[in-house]
Amino acid sequence: MSHRAPRTRRGFLRDAGHGLAVLGAAGLPGCSGNAGVDALLQRLGLSDQDAAYEGDFVGQRYDRGHLLRTASTRPPDSTRRTDVIIVGCGIAGLGAARALKAGGVNDYRLFDLEDEAGGNSRGGVVGGFACPWGAHYLPTPGAYADDVADLLNEYRLRTVTAGKVQYDETQLCHSPQERLFVAGGWQDGLLPVRGQDAATFEAYRKFSRLVREAASTPRAFTIPTSRSTWSEGHAALDAQTFAQWLDSQALTAPALRWYLDYCCRDDYGAGIEHVSAWAGLHYFASRHGFSAPNDPDEANRDFEDDGVLTWPEGNAWLARKLAAPHREQTVTGSLVLRISESKHEVEVDVLDLASEKVTRWITARAIVATPLFIASRLLTQPPDALREAAAKLPHAPWLVANIHIDAPLDEHIGNAPLSWDNVIYGSPGLGYVNAMNQSTRAYAGPTVLSYYAAFGNDPVSGRKALLERGWRDWSETVLMDLEAVHPDLRPKVRRIEIMRYGHAMAIPAPGVRGSDWLAALRQPQGRIAFAHSDLSAYSVFEEALHWGREAGRTCSARFR
Repeated sequence: MSHRAPRTRRGFLRDAGHGLAVLGAAGLPGCSGNAGVDALLQRLGLSDQDAAYEGDFVGQRYDRGHLLRTASTRPPDSTRRTDVIIVGCGIAGLGAARALKAGGVNDYRLFDLEDEAGGNSRGGVVGGFACPWGAHYLPTPGAYADDVADLLNEYRLRTVTAGKVQYDETQLCHSPQERLFVAGGWQDGLLPVRGQDAATFEAYRKFSRLVREAASTPRAFTIPTSRSTWSEGHAALDAQTFAQWLDSQALTAPALRWYLDYCCRDDYGAGIEHVSAWAGLHYFASRHGFSAPNDPDEANRDFEDDGVLTWPEGNAWLARKLAAPHREQTVTGSLVLRISESKHEVEVDVLDLASEKVTRWITARAIVATPLFIASRLLTQPPDALREAAAKLPHAPWLVANIHIDAPLDEHIGNAPLSWDNVIYGSPGLGYVNAMNQSTRAYAGPTVLSYYAAFGNDPVSGRKALLERGWRDWSETVLMDLEAVHPDLRPKVRRIEIMRYGHAMAIPAPGVRGSDWLAALRQPQGRIAFAHSDLSAYSVFEEALHWGREAGRTCSARFR
């Protein structure tokens, strides 16, 4: 059912203030309570005004997942057989299916709770514009990400001619790519430069040197992470928060700390006080390094400048390509109730939500491509390592709001135009992506702004707020955050669709990446293989595809 926002905002102020407080708890100062809302409205010069937009929640059905608590003991209505069962149709599950098919295994089934495969990489359409429900880009793969490189080669997005790698220019992110609102205006790039002092630029240069030093050992930081080395130095970084490590290096410049916190919230769902120092350095050392403005050492930097592949619907473009060859084997709208392993087979009980019938599937092997805490609930005899993962691996809740506007935004503050990625310094959110950035139109016009927020700094409160607060309250919270830099936004909004993820991504908290329990789960587990980015404590496309391919290859090899 679609909702329509009421004609005035007066009834929203209390709840919207609470929403901004929750966003602020995600890692940065936000407006909290009625006083914060009043201050924001006063600063923006806003009063009660029409809010003619409509919208609703989309995507995940929490009521389906909660059925697991009551339906797990239902007896089967029928029994069927197949060679391999894949539980979960996110990128890891789809990657496993791709590897099975490549290995000659064709008798397999994929089951997913949702109505479409793709997991965090799904997308939708708002106001006629394609937009992402989750992940919205894929960096071009580095030296160790052959899983992704092979996939891009297959889709003809990447070609290698005479040893030179080239990417389809139409799929690489178009310019302008990113901008930041800071010091009263927009600047090009996300590292704060506008209005910063000499001490801040010196801090940038120092951090740049530390990143180069961390990456100087071959394979010290790689994607996928399973192909990197693990040393005592890594263990020491993993044992402390990124904030503690920054303190030890006397890196206290507020602009640098904000930027690093933003990067961690963007990639891990939680800020520098909550992720490990290993994760904080991995963000830069595994990809593009850290470029300090006017740094003479930059001439000798040994990082590759990686491009970004993106589409209006985000990584849903890739997910749908991955899912297409397995349509006949994929059953969506299905709740897996139970996975039981014996010496010779695996039993998987599946509830079809449409018919309300339970089928018991008998299979030689099962690939569990769900978050590890879900896997621990499904297995009748979960290993100790899986129990530990369920108890100790935190997950960040996320919100994605797709905002359809029927006219271009007024762009007059600063000298950086509307970009693909648009971030606000000091905002509790993560900014927004312009869905029409990849178009070739020569003029600004209607579009969809995809707004992101992560709540990994306080996952319990974040999940509670996502479930309990209504669509209209969240819509107002998002608009109030953006109106600080776009005072003309509200009259142009026609529809807002909000996607909520209760457990969007694993948080690489201190002690997680180097834990014995996570290392144990990366190894084959009898007839059951785990395949999820949780195994890396790092939720990105590359990690999910890697673990899916590893599980699919292991299963197909055992059949041969």
